[in-house]
Amino acid sequence: MKFFIDTANLDQIREANELGVLDGVTTNPSLMAKEGIKGVVNQRKHYLQICEIVHGDVSAEVISTDFGEMVKEGEELASLHSNIVVKVPCIEDGIKAIKYFSERGIRTNCTLVFSVGQALLAAKAGATYVSPFVGRLDDIASDGIELVRKIVEMYTYYEYETQVLAASIRNTQHIIQCVEAGADVATCPLAAIKGLLKHPLTDSGLATFLADYKRVNG
Repeated sequence: MKFFIDTANLDQIREANELGVLDGVTTNPSLMAKEGIKGVVNQRKHYLQICEIVHGDVSAEVISTDFGEMVKEGEELASLHSNIVVKVPCIEDGIKAIKYFSERGIRTNCTLVFSVGQALLAAKAGATYVSPFVGRLDDIASDGIELVRKIVEMYTYYEYETQVLAASIRNTQHIIQCVEAGADVATCPLAAIKGLLKHPLTDSGLATFLADYKRVNG
């Protein structure tokens, strides 16, 4: 499974990349705003900075909801760098835009997916990735991981090439559950990725090894 980090924070992206396990980055307007990045020019400069750090796919989201504007914005984003994947919301004009982009070799990430039906339309339109939002479904007492599992099952059965990119990951347990559900990618906060390292037996085992070494070697 691929690991993407879900942030616009350059320091966190660098730290995740230095772990040697980072495959890409996802961003959105909310994450850009969180970092205080304002204006189209500054945001596009920021995408380029991210692409300089990570040698993998970088999802850059359109903010338009009209087909024509999505196409214009998406083409501009895709032209910034070969790593850019155009992130498009799962709405009617978004599906049309994904079809347009796929026919022209522009990779896409269909975002804000909350049902199998939406994931089906995204795949038929030729999306590179589809992003079911795990945490947001859990927030309304639905089962986000089960949606991931169902989409994986559907894509496997019908042999769609669209990759399932599990998004809105809240914790390390979500990552493990995405692995078990067969997700192709999980996009996560840095803390959730680093949480995979933690285990009390690792800590106690290391402490024992170091203590034994010190006892023998002084």
